[in-house]
Amino acid sequence: MRGWLRLLAWLSPLTLSLAPVPALANSCQRQEFEGVPFTLCEVTAADDLRLFLAGEKGVYGSFRAIDQALAAEGKQLGFAMNAGMYHRDRSPVGLYIEDGTELAPIVTREGPGNFGLLPNGVFCWSEGGFTISDSRKFAPQQGSCRYATQSGPMLLIDGELHPRFLENSDSTYIRNGVGIDAAGTRAVFAISDRAVNFHFFARFFRDHLGLRDALYFDGNISRLYAPGLGRHDGGFAMGPVVGTVIDKE
Repeated sequence: MRGWLRLLAWLSPLTLSLAPVPALANSCQRQEFEGVPFTLCEVTAADDLRLFLAGEKGVYGSFRAIDQALAAEGKQLGFAMNAGMYHRDRSPVGLYIEDGTELAPIVTREGPGNFGLLPNGVFCWSEGGFTISDSRKFAPQQGSCRYATQSGPMLLIDGELHPRFLENSDSTYIRNGVGIDAAGTRAVFAISDRAVNFHFFARFFRDHLGLRDALYFDGNISRLYAPGLGRHDGGFAMGPVVGTVIDKE
């Protein structure tokens, strides 16, 4: 018996090391990719994932303000992160749909900055699952989105990195974004815990997480609320925020 126990003890770590390491559904965890730490949170189409912009008192601007608003429903945030670029008044840059209502129109023209680095994209979801689409090809899907946020650039397009990304670029920031699986039933939100360039961030979604489509949310201002990890990033006020809603503990 002791021999079997010793064998099982030896095999267990090996088995764990060979197993895939996806994030747990609707929870957050830390992982490393080529020596760089990341924090990621995974949701499924069955989770209550929402976008948040403003309430009765105006733009929320913070995770705490959203949590306080949800408390009135007996709810709270499971996790949350900033979800796209915004103007000085914190209104969305590009398409923004919240609970079926379009609050900002889609923008398909090329322009300055990361948002205008085409192709940019739209992250859309409803009860049927998640999609990430090139904004210039998005129009036929627009009516089917309960929630949608536009940002840019795309990180992955059908498994390929954005054609403008440079492997050795010295433009590095803390960055965050979202990727989805091929079936559109799983979305993984990730933030780098060290400054990385676009090329490396996109490879994290493709080579480490095994995803085919991914969208950049922002850099430098990127923030995460993950109470299960004891993490609540502060800072200046945000625009759109994405997060899961769960029953209040």
